[in-house]
Amino acid sequence: MAYQLKEINHSIRTDPKGFLAQCDARYQDRISAAVNQILARMKQSPIVLLSGPSGSGKTTTAMKLEQELERRGVNTHTISMDNYYSTLNRKTAPRTPEGDIDYESPLLLDLDLLDDTFTRLSRGEWVVVPKYEFARQMRNDSRGTFLKLDKNEIAIFEGIHALNDHIAGRHPEATGLYISARSNVLEGEQLRFKGTWMRISRRAVRDYNFRGTDLLETLLMWYNVRRGEKTYISPFKSRANVVIDSSLPYEVSVFANYADALGAAAAQIPADNPRCQEFHDLVDAFRQFEPVDPALVSPESLIREFIGGGTYSY
Repeated sequence: MAYQLKEINHSIRTDPKGFLAQCDARYQDRISAAVNQILARMKQSPIVLLSGPSGSGKTTTAMKLEQELERRGVNTHTISMDNYYSTLNRKTAPRTPEGDIDYESPLLLDLDLLDDTFTRLSRGEWVVVPKYEFARQMRNDSRGTFLKLDKNEIAIFEGIHALNDHIAGRHPEATGLYISARSNVLEGEQLRFKGTWMRISRRAVRDYNFRGTDLLETLLMWYNVRRGEKTYISPFKSRANVVIDSSLPYEVSVFANYADALGAAAAQIPADNPRCQEFHDLVDAFRQFEPVDPALVSPESLIREFIGGGTYSY
């Protein structure tokens, strides 16, 4: 699937509010279709594994899935798999080829605990969902919460590695969902904006606004993030029972408002960075889009996960 630049710009010039509402409604249709599949497989397993690379909108999508399932009478619990990271042990932690700790690796998760959690929940037994404290890089089990699934209840486990062999491979009966911004923007047949650029734009703006991460730092990390995706995430998307495209036709026009800040960060990237030219191309690409006022974005839009001001709590 691809969007056309001419159609996007025309819609934003003529009826921006209506265009944004139409795009959000189409995304809700994708959510509804995914819920149909989850419910069809509910007898096989009450566990849903939601995976996707950084910047895919997994958190908002999980909340929207929960909201739709609840609307259909299915009690739903959404759990971030980030809480299943093990307390970091620098001596045994997996390493990148350069010798740094590989923070993208699924081996940093407590895989045995996840396995046991899925098994017990499927049996209707109690489990304790742990709490990971990123500031201290350690898990604090004393802050964990109790969970048990009764009949007509579902648990959605959301995380980048949810479909990895180490996790989904142990529980093939679980319903797998894969989400990513998968659509490019074209002008005729010419590529103008990549789906992966949507994700780096989302992550850079989110991390700058809410995580205190400098835009330059996010861009410099992107090479390693993409390496991790290609090694640990993308190869396992074929496990998914449902694939969701999280791209929205209007989002580049929203992020165009941040183009100057992203451009200033890109200008500081060393020329020998493997993605230096790509970042400059990304910033240039924003200039082709008619910008839209972020205030027009619905509080329930997936894009609010990255620009703030949304309905959902993160």
